[in-house]
Amino acid sequence: MEAKEAEAELQGQADIWKYMFSFADSMAVKCAVELRIADIIDMHGGPLTLSQIVAAIPDALSPDINYLTRIMRLLVRRKIFTAHHPSDGDGDTLYGLTHSSRWLLHDSKMSLAPMLLMEDHPWLMAPWHCFSQCVKEGGIAFNKAHGREIWDFASENPEFNNLFNDGMACTARIVMRAIVSVYKDGFGSVGSLVDVGGGTGSAVAEIVKSYPHIRGVNFDLPHVVATAPMYDGVKHVGGDMFQAIPNAEAVFMKWIMHDWSDESCVKILKNCRKAIPEESGKVIIVDVVLQPEGNGLFDDTGLVFDLLMIAHSSGGKERTELEWKKVLEGGGFPRYNIIKIPALLSIIEAYPK
Repeated sequence: MEAKEAEAELQGQADIWKYMFSFADSMAVKCAVELRIADIIDMHGGPLTLSQIVAAIPDALSPDINYLTRIMRLLVRRKIFTAHHPSDGDGDTLYGLTHSSRWLLHDSKMSLAPMLLMEDHPWLMAPWHCFSQCVKEGGIAFNKAHGREIWDFASENPEFNNLFNDGMACTARIVMRAIVSVYKDGFGSVGSLVDVGGGTGSAVAEIVKSYPHIRGVNFDLPHVVATAPMYDGVKHVGGDMFQAIPNAEAVFMKWIMHDWSDESCVKILKNCRKAIPEESGKVIIVDVVLQPEGNGLFDDTGLVFDLLMIAHSSGGKERTELEWKKVLEGGGFPRYNIIKIPALLSIIEAYPK
């Protein structure tokens, strides 16, 4: 028994060391993205030595290959890259891509590189250091870190605004591919659809492109839709979802509800209910459904995203199914259906009857 207790105690110590330095994984991956290591290997068409990688890094005037050796050693252990050692022990190690590093390619449509650069930027890391202060005092972490909320910070800082928009755009493409591929029956019966908080309209444009019979409306704040490009089958409408939502057979909201408190979500849903037909209308919510005890592929990341909402939103949160049920019923949607898709998010179909 004493031996088991000693082993458990040592494991506990090892775990704390691991969590203490978990940020090192993020910084090593960020370094690889900034240096475009995955792109360099991909463009070559196969594995490369460190010398070949360094030679292809843009603006590397006096590179230190020793630093890169040590960083790549950790990334290989984390299975971000592969390392092929010559069988005879002679010659340089060749580094190749894995399924993970293919998500770090800058030039790929399905890339998480912009999101990673956004989330691991000092501007967005700073609010995480305010969590204990938030617990003791309440308030908004981003405000404590920067003296203003995230949307005000973005409007005053073009560099941050671009970083933020690029991060959101890349995740939108990934999620929309999963939605369009899985939710075929859900869109097939819809004649008109309004994307609430749709930004510049890329999501609803993707839906209309795949389902041309749908009349699409992109709905967001007037200054947002003012810069939106024209898409076939999509009409841009400016307004405020807390005031009124354009009429349609279905309302679509992707990664919107998690930005808001339960009270605000109920207000949004009540306006959605007014915008759709009583008998045949529906709301299509695309958001995280938390599984705190789950062991699914994205369940752990969902819990992290909930903390992300503390860091970056003004009262938003991720929700369990029971929490979603409460919000939906409060907004006038007693019936709902959760559909899993191959992504971090799920589809929640909500019906007024």
